[in-house]
Amino acid sequence: MRIVSVLYALLTLALMAAAGLVLLILVPNTPLPDAWNPTKSLHVADPVTPLTSWKLGLALANGDSCRAALHTGAQFDVMPDLSANAQCGISDRVRLHGIANTDLAPVETRCQTALRLAMWHTHGITPAAQRHFDQGIARIHHASSYNCRAMRTSNGSTGRMSTHATAESIDISGVTLEDGRKLTLLTGWPATDARAPFFRDLRNSACMWFRVTLGPDYNRLHADHFHLQHTGWGLCR
Repeated sequence: MRIVSVLYALLTLALMAAAGLVLLILVPNTPLPDAWNPTKSLHVADPVTPLTSWKLGLALANGDSCRAALHTGAQFDVMPDLSANAQCGISDRVRLHGIANTDLAPVETRCQTALRLAMWHTHGITPAAQRHFDQGIARIHHASSYNCRAMRTSNGSTGRMSTHATAESIDISGVTLEDGRKLTLLTGWPATDARAPFFRDLRNSACMWFRVTLGPDYNRLHADHFHLQHTGWGLCR
């Protein structure tokens, strides 16, 4: 009987805690921060919490939710979907031209790819630049996103279409710091100064926000850029 009483007391406490949490979430002007509130949609600049990956998944689920989330941290134009042929095109197409206060050459891509890039910029690139150079970044340099072509490997073409053919990927070649210094992956990855740990931090953080991240450690074709992919199976090299 004593064990039953203890279990009943624990169950009662758990139910009371759950009820209290629901009230805390639903009450008007709740003190619960948005980042911790499951009823609040993803906001790019919110602190990362255990709910962030779940909120990101919801935002990536369709074009409307993706664009709503992207509006909270980036500058872009909505474009009609592109259908070049049976293998190439862009769904949920946007023209991305800025993330927060950071510039980049306008790039046409999927909203989902752009949103992952915005999350990486905010929670990966910017903190790394502050850690290693005590400043933010002014510009992100990219090679491309959409490109109707087959996949390339060190042994040549595989015949399979690249994820660039549907703008599921974007290639990032470097950044320009706020003081005007341009840092490229090609010269920064093998450097003996702060550029090397900076770019490794960027690679590691990209793996948190993209399903596939490939860099110089993967093969020679990626010596000058990070291949960052919205879809995939979690490869991080």
